Amino acid sequence: MSKCNICPRRCNADRDKNEKGVCGVAGKGIYVARAALHMWEEPCISGNKGSGTIFFSGCNLRCVYCQNYEISRGMAGKRINVEELSRLCLMLQKKGAHNINLVTPSHYIREIREAVLTAKKDGLTIPVVYNSSGYELAELIENICDFVDIFLVDFKYMKEETALRYSKAEDYPKIAKKAVAAMVRQAGKCRFDENGIMKKGVIVRHLLLPKHVTEGKEIIKYLYDTYGDDVFISIMNQYTPVSNLKDYPEINRKVTKREYERLVDYAAAIGVENGFIQEGDTAKESFIPSFYEAF
Repeated sequence: MSKCNICPRRCNADRDKNEKGVCGVAGKGIYVARAALHMWEEPCISGNKGSGTIFFSGCNLRCVYCQNYEISRGMAGKRINVEELSRLCLMLQKKGAHNINLVTPSHYIREIREAVLTAKKDGLTIPVVYNSSGYELAELIENICDFVDIFLVDFKYMKEETALRYSKAEDYPKIAKKAVAAMVRQAGKCRFDENGIMKKGVIVRHLLLPKHVTEGKEIIKYLYDTYGDDVFISIMNQYTPVSNLKDYPEINRKVTKREYERLVDYAAAIGVENGFIQEGDTAKESFIPSFYEAF
């Protein structure tokens, strides 16, 4: 980590010398912006008690339209150590969480692994969810199978030009394909308990962007052709233009009902059955959690 190459950016930031990486993280320690029960994930993740989400500060993708920009760029958050993170996991379990949901975790993965394994020794029994952008090295995924049960992963782009324009990551499609494949190898087919709560498996999310229905269809087709019913596909309509997007006028609006219906209808037409869709007005700022909740 002194020369950080833990993500596809391979930026070589020297953490020991407090150099800031592409993810926005400098130095040692873990920065957490929120740790609380969260009801807004897929039903098999949130259930009726909530997912025990831990939002980590910083992000290696830094999309121009990021809805969680307060933590991905602003670095809102409290610095904690491994022992405190372990206690947070146990606290969320005590509150009734169905799982521990690690949001944007990869740049802290060594510390997280130590914390979660310690928590497991101290009584953590609920599943652990790895919740990421999909911009992950496959070799990292292959080395976290000892503490991760569920992968909740984005598949944002199929076209290199789209990934370059919105995330400065032209290699995103290639990286995400390899990462998802590694996740499926690690987690296997989806498994649920008697109440429909996921215990093991992979959910792949696609957040539909305005004017990008065709690319969304390509992603859904790729996932279904490649994995069939072995993964659940979550098609999301909650895109909210919360940042300054004057240089990206094509996405400086919400997704229309018609755009979303076209993508959902396409998924149904090609045979997708294991999936989730969003209903109602999810594309509003109240759908985005506060990142100042005490813990």
